[in-house]
Amino acid sequence: MMKWRWAVSALTAGLLAAVSTAGAQAPVNDTLANEAVAKFYDGKQISILLGGIGGEFDLNVRLMSRFFPSHMPGSPRVVPQYMTGAGGLKRAGYLNTVAPKDGTVLGLIPENFPALQAIGAKGIDFDVTKFYWIGSFSPTNATFMVWHTMGVSSVADLKTKEVIAGATGRDSITYVYPTLINAFFGGKIKVIIGYEGGSTINTAMERGEVQSRMNFWSSLRLTKADWLAEKKVVIVAQSGPKGAGPEGVPMLEDMAANEDDRKVIELAVSGTYLGRPLATTPNTPIERIVALRRAFDATLTDKEFLVEAQKLNVEVNPVHGEELQALIARLLTFPERLVPKARDILQ
Repeated sequence: MMKWRWAVSALTAGLLAAVSTAGAQAPVNDTLANEAVAKFYDGKQISILLGGIGGEFDLNVRLMSRFFPSHMPGSPRVVPQYMTGAGGLKRAGYLNTVAPKDGTVLGLIPENFPALQAIGAKGIDFDVTKFYWIGSFSPTNATFMVWHTMGVSSVADLKTKEVIAGATGRDSITYVYPTLINAFFGGKIKVIIGYEGGSTINTAMERGEVQSRMNFWSSLRLTKADWLAEKKVVIVAQSGPKGAGPEGVPMLEDMAANEDDRKVIELAVSGTYLGRPLATTPNTPIERIVALRRAFDATLTDKEFLVEAQKLNVEVNPVHGEELQALIARLLTFPERLVPKARDILQ
């Protein structure tokens, strides 16, 4: 389990001390507010929407669901519910327009949606700043790995050696990351899209169908620890909070040729700072937002929870709801003059 506290880059400097307008204020009378929250949630169920069964997301939510009720006023049941479709757009759209606006439905929102909104991407028919962000298990680094037989040991090698990368879709970080390497560092990576998920890309790598992929460090450690132990992959680059990824691997942001390139790269990988962000509906009463955030924080510091997380190799280094809200608001101030360049990468 990671012991670091995520480092603040130029992208996030000065943000984490900020308090967002959307939901950061505590109720005037805390005792009365807690009583009202407990009365509302008593006997109710909180649903958490996520993409699918299995994998890191599902494991995190199921683990949290066991401990969260004891920290939430009214002790509501917490039930994971699976909603797939359109790379998470269906889930976010449901949370925005259909779900009751009362704090009984939460959802894991894809970490790249704020960046996509910042460039005016198609399909983002909601405002991510209007969601109330509850918290995240941990930020995580994006890594790019190449199968050991390819003879690639650095980003520079990708300028002369062509490798095939697997990706789920053009709006996914699995596509964006190798595209960044091609665009800014002269890589010759051929990206094949259409894989259903990370596990199918992993299978394709083992079969030799593709030779490289982007993966989050937390997911790689959890699902493919044998690759690391047996040195089946070489990690040539990483991005995100410094100290959160594999030691000795260069940061893609630090390799940027100029400040504008760095800003575009940071926007593209901004989801690494968000981690696995959990949000609830717009217009939820403020006292329930405060209670949900406090319960999330308390759950992720619960001693019994941490013991179970360590057994499961789940990284826990919470990003608090107020931090998420401030960072996401900041991402939406991305310089307009750089939007076309970022759009070429992200869409």
